[in-house]
Amino acid sequence: MTTFADGPPTTTADLIALDERWSAHNYYPLPVVIAHAEGAWVTDVAGRRHLDFLSGYSALNFGHRHPALVAAAVEQLGRVTLTSRAFHHDQFGLFCQELAELTGTEKVLPMNSGAEAVESAIKVARKWAYRVKGVPDGTAEIVVAASNFHGRTTTVVSFSTDRTARADFGPFTPGFVVVPFGDSAALAEAISERTAAVLLEPIQGEAGVIIPPAGYLAEARRLCDEAGALLIADEIQSGLARTGQVLALDHDGVRADLYTLGKALGGGILPVSALVGRADVLDVLRPGEHGSTFGGNPLACAVGRAVVRLLATGEFQERARVLGAHLHDRLTALVGHGVEAVRCRGLWAGVDLPAAGPSGRDASEALMSRGVLCKETHERTLRFAPPLVITEPELDRGLDALEQVVNR
Repeated sequence: MTTFADGPPTTTADLIALDERWSAHNYYPLPVVIAHAEGAWVTDVAGRRHLDFLSGYSALNFGHRHPALVAAAVEQLGRVTLTSRAFHHDQFGLFCQELAELTGTEKVLPMNSGAEAVESAIKVARKWAYRVKGVPDGTAEIVVAASNFHGRTTTVVSFSTDRTARADFGPFTPGFVVVPFGDSAALAEAISERTAAVLLEPIQGEAGVIIPPAGYLAEARRLCDEAGALLIADEIQSGLARTGQVLALDHDGVRADLYTLGKALGGGILPVSALVGRADVLDVLRPGEHGSTFGGNPLACAVGRAVVRLLATGEFQERARVLGAHLHDRLTALVGHGVEAVRCRGLWAGVDLPAAGPSGRDASEALMSRGVLCKETHERTLRFAPPLVITEPELDRGLDALEQVVNR
């Protein structure tokens, strides 16, 4: 075991060197080492404070260490944290009921990571297709959108169009049909009698906060109804108040048959995910066919219940709407002044940088030097998703820094 003569490393350089030496290089983080966080702020090991404009890709919708969520976790830590689903526990049924009521759904399948929720949706949709729709065994298809991001498991990257996500990871899982996002005609053409489901993000986060054309999601619902297929909405990043509604699909007045939830459901404290939706669809599962040792554990359920209580007030949805309008106005004013295009929905934005300007990575590093943390995607796009607890002056502080970076 490695020992340090002067104690554990504490400097930014030494801690990053330790990461580089001992961890797999599956991320390319910004050169900042966070040691403390509260609300919309993080503090690095050198004592510098930074505004968090990424929120763990929406896992921190309620900010860092929200008091109600920490209290729920601490209380549960003093009671019981894990039973496995081999036994019942006193938080499980309450969590499922409260989450179903919040989302207007009928049943809940708790899991851990977002990717597990998506994998669960795929398995449920296929089983439903064989047992209920009557699709011949082994032939079910799921239609997905190009530029999607649903996780990084082998099956999920099988239908990714991101070369980095796919390279050297084959052979891939069959049974998926990829169509352009937002193209209703292509979607209609891809759906067949073998289609078990259409799986979509209502807003594509990893692609750069891509919002589909008006009417597209309603048309996807109509096409699924017409074909007797399920509509699955991946709301892992877009859901739970990020866009100003509990679910992003609510903006379009559309209901999915199944929703995948995650990230913010764990309150930034631990991984919590769930597949929620129609009872008759989720009821195709039988004991022993699907499960997870940690899925729906007491600690996760206690924190998830606290998250549901925060969302039930409507406060965070309203904050996302009001502050999101301010975010949109300020970003739109930068178009033509160091910004090429912006897309906003609630307190979530994609900012495209022009070819003549800094790259997304360079802009992220420049923002970091000004005390604002965000992350680029696809070379020239920045994503902004500050915690919903951020104040307007804090939001302006971050946007002032962006204006300095793109206009320098």
